[in-house]
Amino acid sequence: MNAGTPGAVLKRERVRDHILELIESQAPGDPIPSERTLCAALGVSRPTLRAAVGELVAAGLLVREHGRGMFVAPEKITQELVAQEQALTVPQAAGAWSSRLLEFTTIQAGARVGRKLRLSPAAKIVYVARLRLVDGAPMAIEHLHIAADLVPGLSAQELENGDLYEHLRAHHDVHVREATQAIEPTVVSRAEADLLDVPELSPALLFERLTSDTTGRPVEYVHSLYRGDRYRIVSRLTLGPTATAAEPSGAGHHPGIPPGDFAHRDTLASSTRGDVQGP
Repeated sequence: MNAGTPGAVLKRERVRDHILELIESQAPGDPIPSERTLCAALGVSRPTLRAAVGELVAAGLLVREHGRGMFVAPEKITQELVAQEQALTVPQAAGAWSSRLLEFTTIQAGARVGRKLRLSPAAKIVYVARLRLVDGAPMAIEHLHIAADLVPGLSAQELENGDLYEHLRAHHDVHVREATQAIEPTVVSRAEADLLDVPELSPALLFERLTSDTTGRPVEYVHSLYRGDRYRIVSRLTLGPTATAAEPSGAGHHPGIPPGDFAHRDTLASSTRGDVQGP
């Protein structure tokens, strides 16, 4: 199935989510079901499954052992960067950013996404996949998940032409407040390579973000894949006396965050900047 074919992105997403759910429900070193079992459970071909497993092996989440099977990888070491007693704004990335919609549909949340958004697995969510471009060149693939009852009537055109957070504030009185975001290295699959116009297994940055509103309710879960050859992250840490952070001006793109600022220029607990690099 071609990477741009309607439904192809969603199919890969569901396979990935199912295997991640298995990984997250078990301890490091535990085995996961065989390829034959997973193919039967998911209704996919072995090459499709192997592609998903290969991505998770490359990302350090699964370990293959010849003759024994696949196992949950050891836990990763996590280093948090947190600014104390001061909220910092998120500067905008360089370049002219635009989007191309790949998928826009309403589906069941499933166990993993439902847990992140505090929804029943059977609850409806809006799933959006889009290709992000800078100066016309593909830069990232974004997968957005948001509770359907938060955005009744949201259309693909409205999403592409406007700001999701502005839509939530203006039409549904939902005020986005903060986000927890993780970033880690990975590589691109063949389908992702086709969309990003890079070789298969090229380095990439995986963003995973959970956004909540002023009441602490999860609003949006997003994971995004950014080209490793064209994108970098710079963390700016305040080590001396506190000072008021400058507010960004003009339109732009926040790393890992859809176009537009948080509601009323709300700030995040840490600051990152995405710089577009030459090939």
